[in-house]
Amino acid sequence: MLRPTGPAGRIALVLLAALVVAGCGREVRSDDPSQPALLAPPSQAKENLGFPETATKNTTRVPGTDPTQTAAAVARAVFPDPARKPGAVTIVDATDWRVAVAAAALMADPFRAPILFSDGTNLAGPSQTALDALAPAGSKAAGNAQVIRVGNVARPAGYKSTDIRGSTPLALTRSIASLIRSAHPGVAPRIIIASSDDPSFAMPAAGYAAKTGNAVLFVTKDDIPSETRAALASLRGLAKPRIYVLGPSKLISPAVTKQLKRFGTVKRTGGQDPITNAIEFARYRDDAFGWGVANPGHGMVFMRSGRPLYAAAAAPLSGAGSYGPLFLLDDAARLPARLQSQLLDTQPAYRTDPVAGVYNHGWIIGTPDAISVTAQARIDALLEIVQEQLPGNLDDDGGPR
Repeated sequence: MLRPTGPAGRIALVLLAALVVAGCGREVRSDDPSQPALLAPPSQAKENLGFPETATKNTTRVPGTDPTQTAAAVARAVFPDPARKPGAVTIVDATDWRVAVAAAALMADPFRAPILFSDGTNLAGPSQTALDALAPAGSKAAGNAQVIRVGNVARPAGYKSTDIRGSTPLALTRSIASLIRSAHPGVAPRIIIASSDDPSFAMPAAGYAAKTGNAVLFVTKDDIPSETRAALASLRGLAKPRIYVLGPSKLISPAVTKQLKRFGTVKRTGGQDPITNAIEFARYRDDAFGWGVANPGHGMVFMRSGRPLYAAAAAPLSGAGSYGPLFLLDDAARLPARLQSQLLDTQPAYRTDPVAGVYNHGWIIGTPDAISVTAQARIDALLEIVQEQLPGNLDDDGGPR
């Protein structure tokens, strides 16, 4: 079972948000482009301190206005203690979501390298500020590098770097898989195959990769690109890979899964639309693979569909601390009925004392334009621990006494 979040944990999250907003003692100006969104002062009047937008009792918002701000804020939230530094940071160009989703796997052991985004060869202000604050210690698995550069991205001065090279985005995803393989010699790899055509269906792979270090590779509906074939062929030379196809057959055809069987065992998970696909992936379990989230006591991440770079930016939240899957919304103000059903399935309950129960916590990714405070409040209510309605607690009409 995933580690529950108790009342003290929820209070700590609110305090963390307050501390981050405070900027660790330095003045934070709203017009300072170097500051991650989580460091920006709340837009509301001082009387409410930004609540409930900043946080509710069961949710915390990362109000990034773009993936670069979001990644920087998430990295600092995951590694707030200078005494517990990340091994490295992974710098990825913000132009290709497939590379970013694949690079999320480097958050997992043994690299422990959250993503920061680069604008070509320039490191954006929020990324530079986060890098300096994180002061990565160096990852032994990456040759003691403090920065893992994926492609032709910024090379920050004063940090030891290692480079992941590739002439195309899918060549870079192959190189990422190769680096992951080198860190786990002799271990049968688990590979997530995602759609290169529809990013919303691929988004849930980022968080799970950040938790497990499972490589993410991409296919089209009817074909396995040559770079993906080469990556799978190199993995086949070790122990036989276990391949998990994320998404329905209308997105990744049976012809492709048949070809994938040449490289290892193949199983499919997911659903017919992005919202259901994320839910089914969150519930899926096959031996040691999958979240298996079907009971209370979990962290969760909530995000709008169609934002794959945000999924990569927020992936460290699934790879540390709350260890929870990604769920998607398709509307800023309304929770899909299927998502509400999932949250009701995992809503905590207690019989006599809530202190003895387990707790859920949700991270809300994006501004209220992406997920409204109304939707956040609904999520909060569905994460809240409630009293179990036992027969003795019901009146003659079947309602609570």
